[in-house]
Amino acid sequence: MSTASVVAQPDKPVAATPGPVPVADFFRPPVMANPRLSPSGKHLALHVAGPKGRVQLAVLNVDPPRQPVIVAGFVDTDIGDVAWVNDDRLVFDVTDEGLAVADRRHGGLYAVGRDGRDVRMLVRREWNLLTDAVTSARVPELTPNHWLQRTLRDGSADVMLSRTDFDASRRNPVGTTLLRLDTRTGRTRLVDTGWVGQAWDWWADAAGQPVALTTRQGGQREAWWRVRQAGDWVLIDRGALYTPGADNLGDLRVGDDGALYAEAGDRNAVGASALFRVDPATRRREAEPLVRVEGFDFTGDLIFDGRDRSLLGVRYLGDAWATAWLAPDMQAVQKRIDAGLPGLVNLVDVAECGCSRWMLVTSYSDRQPAVYWLYDRAADRLEPVGRAQPQIDPRRMAARDFTHFAARDGLQIPLHVTRPAGKGPWPTVVLVHGGPHVRGGHWQWEPESQFLASRGYLVLEPEFRGSTGYGNTLFTAGWKQWGLKSQDDIADALAWAVARGDADAGRACIAGGSYGGYAALMGLIRDDRLWRCGVAWMAVTDIGLMYDLNYSDLPERWRQHGMPSLIGDPVQDAAQLVATSPLRQAGRLKRPLLMAVGGVDRRVPITHGTRFKAALPADYTGLSWHVDADEGHGFGNPENTVDFWQKVESFLARELAPR
Repeated sequence: MSTASVVAQPDKPVAATPGPVPVADFFRPPVMANPRLSPSGKHLALHVAGPKGRVQLAVLNVDPPRQPVIVAGFVDTDIGDVAWVNDDRLVFDVTDEGLAVADRRHGGLYAVGRDGRDVRMLVRREWNLLTDAVTSARVPELTPNHWLQRTLRDGSADVMLSRTDFDASRRNPVGTTLLRLDTRTGRTRLVDTGWVGQAWDWWADAAGQPVALTTRQGGQREAWWRVRQAGDWVLIDRGALYTPGADNLGDLRVGDDGALYAEAGDRNAVGASALFRVDPATRRREAEPLVRVEGFDFTGDLIFDGRDRSLLGVRYLGDAWATAWLAPDMQAVQKRIDAGLPGLVNLVDVAECGCSRWMLVTSYSDRQPAVYWLYDRAADRLEPVGRAQPQIDPRRMAARDFTHFAARDGLQIPLHVTRPAGKGPWPTVVLVHGGPHVRGGHWQWEPESQFLASRGYLVLEPEFRGSTGYGNTLFTAGWKQWGLKSQDDIADALAWAVARGDADAGRACIAGGSYGGYAALMGLIRDDRLWRCGVAWMAVTDIGLMYDLNYSDLPERWRQHGMPSLIGDPVQDAAQLVATSPLRQAGRLKRPLLMAVGGVDRRVPITHGTRFKAALPADYTGLSWHVDADEGHGFGNPENTVDFWQKVESFLARELAPR
């Protein structure tokens, strides 16, 4: 490959202007995103910014000349997820990116031809109380409890849907039903699954035949496999839904080769899972994993060749996304592209048919948002498509590193570090992720941390105990540790950076949303000597409220079977929950706090914030209170997002100023 042809930059970023990068530039919606090759590889669908910033769906022919054609777009909403039904037809949902989270409706489902013709609404975005009580034969579109399950590769224009089924109250979901939908006519028919009873998740092959499912009963989860010859279902795994054992199977995958794949414990030092093939006949996984990512639980996807259904490779997430190619020719392609685009993550996507000369390449780094290329395999050349965030100049962004540090009890804690320009020690923001039982981040361009670094702050993002993605040892060490050892890990991240000379011990702020907001509040209350200030948005202020508020959207199954084990039992752990409640301990708050709440937050209702505010001492004057009346559990409206981070900028500049 000619290096010169590879490094030609598509759509160079806007020239830098004097002064700091504007806040809005970090949180601006991408002008191009989510490219998807058609099954033949001859066409590319992608999101593009249309008039007034609305996200539209464009399709371009991969062979030059590449003139994108807008095939779908709305004046009052944005295109959401997109999938190819076949080479001539696509399906998509919509979401209004200009609205706050609470104002967004169900995304519906639409179909459109590759040429922009034959647009059809398949699933409505809203319930219609007058017509939804009538039989489905008299309703032209499906109700909003239908969701795209998968596209098919059987020569039809059909897709599979899952319908969420509810109990008699019509409030609590009890399972899902599989349907097949013709995207040209809108007609549906039930899929003959051979299963009696309720199922929660389904997996079907490319022809639409259901071959695996899971059920949920109480706090238990079962996985079943369908024997092809007999059509019978056999149990292959049973375990606790929220606290599975090391030998239980995790997420299932049905390959195009007809094989069953699953995540499962790898019996390594950190208890991380790996990807295994599973033999349904013996109900056993193979002795050695197909893919093992040292230090990380397996997260990823299988990549198949549509011609012979052979497994080409596996896309996986380590500290960054990467691909383990099994096919030698794809290993060679990856090597050549990486040589031409050094220092970047280069994700190569192939057409499903395996017959296309063109491949899609997504390149990014910690400093550079996504750049999209088409690789011409025959000519051995990369050709530019465009940039997701052309307003971002990578030369003005900060380096982001992934490392580990030892907590006070010796447990190794993963940590993301974003360092600003210049030399430390710097004023520091410890950014705590939500969840908490999720993975916080990985090596890529992150708008929040890059914004803070651009203002001169060292940004620490610890994957404290209880976080997932780094093995069972770290995950289980965080059970029932809200405000305790999980809080110690956050403080220890700051101590680690201070000891290295990176963080200014006297100028540190703790910040986060949801659980991260809880940790910010608890940090100020418990470790007020460490933190000069805190920022908390949509924060949990009391674990007891998570049990008590019946208008929260937390699933009842999670409250009954997940929370008592992972967070705390309201009876057995009552004293601990009081001691680790920011609401109950609000009288101890002394440091300045910027607190933001969403007026229609269903996950952490605004009551969490208003009760905490009311519980503060009368002589406490350090609260900066921010309400977005139309926001839910997070910021959805871009204007609200920018406004909030502008407030954060002013707050930090005041509270972390040198003294």
